[in-house]
Amino acid sequence: MVEGHGASHEDIGHRRSADLPVAAAFAQSVNDQAAPLQAQTEALFAEDRDLLDVKLAVDRMVDPSTNVQAVESMIDGMADDVQAMAGETATGREKLAALKRYLYEGGPWNGNRPFRYDLDDPLGEKPANRLLQRYLTTRRGNCITMPMLMLFIGQRLGLTMTLAEAPLHVFIKYTDDDGATWNLEATSGGGFTRDIWYRQKLPMSDKAVENGVYLRPLPPQEAKALIAVFLVEHELATGGFENAVAVSDVLLRHYPTFTYALAKRGTAYQRLLKRDIISKYTRMEDIPPDLKAKADDWYQLNMQAFARAEALGWRQEDGQPK
Repeated sequence: MVEGHGASHEDIGHRRSADLPVAAAFAQSVNDQAAPLQAQTEALFAEDRDLLDVKLAVDRMVDPSTNVQAVESMIDGMADDVQAMAGETATGREKLAALKRYLYEGGPWNGNRPFRYDLDDPLGEKPANRLLQRYLTTRRGNCITMPMLMLFIGQRLGLTMTLAEAPLHVFIKYTDDDGATWNLEATSGGGFTRDIWYRQKLPMSDKAVENGVYLRPLPPQEAKALIAVFLVEHELATGGFENAVAVSDVLLRHYPTFTYALAKRGTAYQRLLKRDIISKYTRMEDIPPDLKAKADDWYQLNMQAFARAEALGWRQEDGQPK
């Protein structure tokens, strides 16, 4: 199981530090270069956009072949099927039971092809496996696509659901008809799971839990940021390090305590250092003064990102087996 981000934390470029000044001029220049992408990312946070709309927009930004209309139609049809299974007067509990059956039990409702955890790529490390359309096709998912599909259908059924994070993992927080909130583990049949289980299986600090980094139901704007961090990962994977920084700026405005985005932001600055400095110069005295100043900015911003994450209780080893 992995976090809604599908990859393990990276330590390259990681330095511990107290508060550091932000190199504001450089950060602004990066944002200016990536202004169109930033505008697209900011548009994801419009109040009238639901989480499915955001997920499909992000998937299409990563993979332009994504058929948004087809996937939306499929999700709507699945919700109609689950509603029919539950009955028109079904309670929330009955709808949830029908949803679990529809997704995870084989039957005519799903062509005897239930949705399963993908043991070939359990961490969701292959970008294609992060796409909702692919999950609907293969019926093999991870802890990114699996909770999202369950959530999208559940919300269309009128169930009160949102996303939540544990280290290297995403799950659902569900509020029942009586107002009680439960964890639903989509990678395990949508079963009820206690917070203590996540704490035992995916180690995290008390400080991170107290600060709401983990195990907290995310409001819509923060859930959108969690979905959209796929863009940051995509840019890192394809060498768009400036774009990764620019997108992370938008996400962190809407979700300031998003430690995974902070860690990825720090990694982006390290990658810039490696690409433009470390791989080209073996001696400090050979680095041109203007480039050295830029490198100093990147170094400071790298340290600052990790320092902010650590101040919230994030640890590089979060989610790793003891």
